[in-house]
Amino acid sequence: MTGGRRQRGAAVGEQAAPAPGDLDALDRRIIELLRQQGRATNQALAQKLGVAAATVSARIRRLARIRAMKVVAVTDFAALGYGVVLAIGVHVLGRAAEEVARDLAKLREVFAVHIMTGAWDIEILVALRDFDELHAQFLKNVARIRGIRSIDCSIATEIVKFDFDSAPIA
Repeated sequence: MTGGRRQRGAAVGEQAAPAPGDLDALDRRIIELLRQQGRATNQALAQKLGVAAATVSARIRRLARIRAMKVVAVTDFAALGYGVVLAIGVHVLGRAAEEVARDLAKLREVFAVHIMTGAWDIEILVALRDFDELHAQFLKNVARIRGIRSIDCSIATEIVKFDFDSAPIA
């Protein structure tokens, strides 16, 4: 971080990932292989790459430390009983959008929060089990957050692509 401000592209309270030029060919290849098989062992990766397993291990730790990558489990909404996915635009008034975004990010149902330009100040992505949950709990929790002037809900009728592994590494 520079001057106490978050870098462009960083989540609120986080530093930005390194520039693409900071990753060498081996780093990119490790990331590519892990995208294909996230549970591959360091030894298996090392064999494919022609390097020592210790080298792979050190590179993975470094890539995680500099926030170039992280290992996560990706959930399936339907398999976990979530039948409703919403994109919600949030208009903010009387409070910094970053503060409101941090409060929204604490809500269990919210799985992504974006500070925006354009029509909304913030966009959140929300997963709910059903529409009853929207009215019974979620909207009540949102209403308690200070600084929200209004919201605009859109319902996802079909998920065509949901891919955490979409950032280009080339």
